[in-house]
Parts: sequence; structure tokens; C-alpha cells
Amino acid sequence: MLELEWPWILIALPLPLLVYRFIKPASDVTGSALHIPFYRELSSMIGEQKTEKTTPSKSQRILPWFIWMLLLLAASRPVWLGEPIEFQNTGRDLMMAVDLSGSMEINDMVLNGRQIDRLTATKSVMNDFIERRRGDRLGLILFGTQAYLQTPLTFDRQTVKTLMNESGIGMAGNKTAIGDALGLAVKHLRKRQEDSRVLILLTDGANTAGEISPLQAAQIAKEEQIKIYSIGLGADEMIERSFFGAHRVNPSADLDEKTLKEMAELTGGQYFRARNIEELNKIYALLDQLEPTIQEEETFRPSKDLFFWPLGLALLLSLIPAFMHISPGSAFTRPNADTRGSTEAKRRARL
Repeated sequence: MLELEWPWILIALPLPLLVYRFIKPASDVTGSALHIPFYRELSSMIGEQKTEKTTPSKSQRILPWFIWMLLLLAASRPVWLGEPIEFQNTGRDLMMAVDLSGSMEINDMVLNGRQIDRLTATKSVMNDFIERRRGDRLGLILFGTQAYLQTPLTFDRQTVKTLMNESGIGMAGNKTAIGDALGLAVKHLRKRQEDSRVLILLTDGANTAGEISPLQAAQIAKEEQIKIYSIGLGADEMIERSFFGAHRVNPSADLDEKTLKEMAELTGGQYFRARNIEELNKIYALLDQLEPTIQEEETFRPSKDLFFWPLGLALLLSLIPAFMHISPGSAFTRPNADTRGSTEAKRRARL
């Protein structure tokens, strides 16, 4: 379907006719508007003869009008619109808050038979989770001593994955500000559509920094109808070797499961415990089953600009008058012998 984006420009179509009709032409005066001292000598040397004014032909009168119409058509921005494509923005607004405190460097996770730290395990699982969240707006908050919005809510899953993979332990501080991370998430989710606001919080410790407590932030999230899914990460035990031998320790002794459960229950969410990568994968697979809410339908019509076609045609037609004005008496025509003789006689007479 052809459409003009600026059709009002076509109002100027009769402008040349109005100028011709109501503005008087300049009076015919003797002499040229531009005086060139040596023009007479130059004209006589090339044998130029004065010619009488001729009346323009019908085609010569129509051509400028046609060029004017093409220029106005190009200026009105013609576009070709394809068939409308309707799609539903079916998904949730998912904000992910990931702990980057110093305890995330504990190597109590196993991937492909190799001991890895908690953050590396989190990245390996979250990459697949982010890739599967097609249709959802994803955001990323990184927190340690302070909380930072690393990625606002966006459909660009690749950017979210890249910024998650570029994160490092301790880049936000070595402590854990869970309450501040929740508060920052609420600030950015509260503007989104209701019944689609979800926060996934992953941490391996307890709140040790920040301006607001986790339960206070969870209460605000409840009022804003934001659902919190909290994940406690870390193994229950691991073998620690030292100078005195090997012994079992609990690397998750600092994990505040009680607060994480209360936060989730208060907002209608759920608490999950991830002791290894397998459990973490199952948790994110379960989160994949969140029911999407149908939001506003959007319509997209592919468009293609066509203005360059009338503009190019106008340029080509404007070259026609230039070729039409080449006459036998122009500089491209060599003067004959008689003309050269008379020119030479005139030059001697002036001398």
C-alpha cells in the first residue's frame, strides 16, 4: 500500500502557476544583467550570431511542471507499507538481582567434574534461563555493599547475558545489601503493568549492609504487587583441607533462609534452596513455568521509502533542457571561413 507521510506538501503544486499569474515579469531593458567587458570580442571571435527569441514548444512548457510535481512528490515522503503484522506482547517484567559479595567466590559448586565458585555456577545457569525468556522484559541488578542497576528492563536478552557474564565478585563491594537491592527493583518495577511484576533474588548470605532491611523492602514490594522469588545458593557441606588435615565445614552457615522465606511468602512468591548446579537448574526451569499475562497488542507494518525514485527522475529530466539549448551557433560549432574573415576585418577596424 502506497502512502504519503507528508501529503500536505502537495498544497504547493499550483505555486508556479500563481506566481506566473499574479506576479508581473520584469520589464525588458536594454543591455544584459551581467556586464562582461570582453563579451563582444569573445562573441565575434567564435562567430556567434544574434538570434530572434523563439516561443517555447508545448513539450518545453510541460517539462518544468512535470519536474516540479516530481520534486513535491519526493518531498512528501512516499512509502510502501506492507501488510500489518499483529503480535501480542505476552510476557512478564522480570528483574533479576544477583549477589556479588565476597562469599560468592567460595568453590562449593561442581560443573563437569570441576570445582567452580558460586558466581560462575550462577552465570552458567542464568545464561540458559535468560535465553529461554523470549517475550519477557528482563532487567539485571547487581548488589554487594551497594546495589546497582546494571540493565534496565529490556527485550534485548543478549545484552543482559553479556553484562551478566562481565560481572565480577566484589565489584559492588564485599558485603550484602539485600534490602537495597529489593528497593531498587521495586523502584523500576512499580511503573510496569500489574500482575506481571516479578523479582528473582539470588544470594548466598544475610543482609549486612544497606539503608533498608529486607523485610521492609518486601513489604513495599507487596504493596506494589511485586512477586519475589528468592534463591538461597550454597552447599550444605564441603571438604576443607588445611595443615591439620581435611574436615567438613558448612559453607552456607551465613545464609539467612528465614528472612528469604518470609520475603517470598509476604509477596506471594516462593523460596528455593540451591545446594548445587542441578538444583539451581531445576529452580530456573520451574521459574520458566510462570504464567505469562497478555498485555497490549501491538501492530507492526514494514515500510520502505520510495522518495528516491521521483527525486532521481526529476534530476534526469532536469538535464533535458541543458541538451536542448546546444545550438549550431554555440561554442561547440567551429566558425566557417567567411565568418573568420568578417571577424578579422572587424577586429582590424577597431584597432
